[in-house]
Amino acid sequence: MKRRQAIEQVRWDLALRYRLIETVAWWEGRLTTVHLIQSFGISRQQASKDINTYITEHAPKNLTYDKQLKGYVPSKTFKPLFIDDSASAYLHLLYQNNSKAPHIEGLALAYAHTKVLEVPDRSIKAEILRPLLKACREHLRLDVDYVSLNSPDPEGRTIAPHTLIYSGMRWHVRAYCEKNREYRDFVLSRLRGTPDIQDGKTENGIEADTAWNTPVTVIIKPDKGLTQAQKLIIQTDFGMIDGQLEIPSCGALVKYILQRYQIDPKHLDPKPEAQQIVVANLKELKPWLYD
Repeated sequence: MKRRQAIEQVRWDLALRYRLIETVAWWEGRLTTVHLIQSFGISRQQASKDINTYITEHAPKNLTYDKQLKGYVPSKTFKPLFIDDSASAYLHLLYQNNSKAPHIEGLALAYAHTKVLEVPDRSIKAEILRPLLKACREHLRLDVDYVSLNSPDPEGRTIAPHTLIYSGMRWHVRAYCEKNREYRDFVLSRLRGTPDIQDGKTENGIEADTAWNTPVTVIIKPDKGLTQAQKLIIQTDFGMIDGQLEIPSCGALVKYILQRYQIDPKHLDPKPEAQQIVVANLKELKPWLYD
């Protein structure tokens, strides 16, 4: 308990360095002061102090110094305190820092064998994002100009946003639309100008968003047309348990989940090898899908 409290009280800048220490040691197998120096622009003396403080105050049994490798290596009893040691967490880190690869020496080995598919950057202007974040945080209303394929010319809307959503390809904001009198998703890259914050708090907050507050589980299974051997491969690919993958979510996000898994219920590929996976509880999900 005392150690957990001590970790929670670590300054954020030190916590970032400790995270790098654990990430490099655990995944790359060798940590040196150079990793900290190049990543944070600190002196060798400070880097050495950070490593020693990490060991003495937080994890005395995590690292050992290897004279032959001239660096610290993870011990057999290594137990991370500042990072998630799962493979998915590390792969997410690689994705996040892909553009910074040349500047993070500690991850150089991994990046040498990693290629992240880059998609066009749907740039969001700061003057649009900052008011949105403020409105979400303080439950405010915004006047915005919005374009869509049906209405290419900017159209004024008054919205009350509550949550930003990343669908895997682009950012949305979940908000109550006073024009349509319902909660909708607005694509951030389709906002124009600078949102104007209105006086007074909204009466249409997240609590009244039924679709957002309705728990929904998406169940994915291998296509029934696959052979049993093929189904086993797909089950392993997607980490299925007892032949299916259950994805807890909410009604408002169902369509994004299906998009991420490249499932279009209206246009299923007749070839099971091409379709590979299907939604097992599609009837239950239909209220949350597009008409």
